[in-house]
Amino acid sequence: MFFFKKSAEILPKDQVLPGTDLEIATAESHYVLGTRLKGPYPDGAERAVFGLGCFWGAERKFWELGDGIITTAVGYAAGDTPNPTYEQVCSGKTNHNEVVLVVFDPAKISYSRLLKTFWESHDPTQGMRQGNDMGTQYRSGIYTFSEAQQVEASASKQAYGKALDERGLGVITTEIAPAGPFYFAEDDHQQYLAKVPTGYCGLGGTGVSCPIGTSVLSER
Repeated sequence: MFFFKKSAEILPKDQVLPGTDLEIATAESHYVLGTRLKGPYPDGAERAVFGLGCFWGAERKFWELGDGIITTAVGYAAGDTPNPTYEQVCSGKTNHNEVVLVVFDPAKISYSRLLKTFWESHDPTQGMRQGNDMGTQYRSGIYTFSEAQQVEASASKQAYGKALDERGLGVITTEIAPAGPFYFAEDDHQQYLAKVPTGYCGLGGTGVSCPIGTSVLSER
């Protein structure tokens, strides 16, 4: 990934790259699961989007959850440039975050389980960075598709913030916002660590367990 320091601030919309109307070409199926990346998805499937640093390692955290995960994909969200490329996102001039799309069966795995994985897989107190990776595309974020997701995400942020505070760690900087357009990343980035097992993964959690599934939120 890109280790040099870039802008740590979201740009005004009139300063971002213009983008294009053409979708970036990507894979048709999941390299590990064999399911369709862009759908159509099974009836009853739900979507979730998370940003937790470099999306290579982040995506693996979710496909490894197993039963109930229909597909995962990496892409770009929460920005302003239409159909950005990886290089454009890494320039810091699109306002996008590197994110993971998770399509799941809520009858088999709960949204709260995804939230638990999200919180425990990175350090959500670092602002516009994650470890050595610096820039706005590495910010911590949860992008919701319903009021129910918004409520659960906010409750989990409060619960995990309390857990971090009890350990004397920093304040959570995670943004929680309604999901906007999701742009699929290029083929090479999809399921990257399955294709390149020795590839870079910059994720590192705080070591603090998220209390979801105990006294905060129910978990299947």
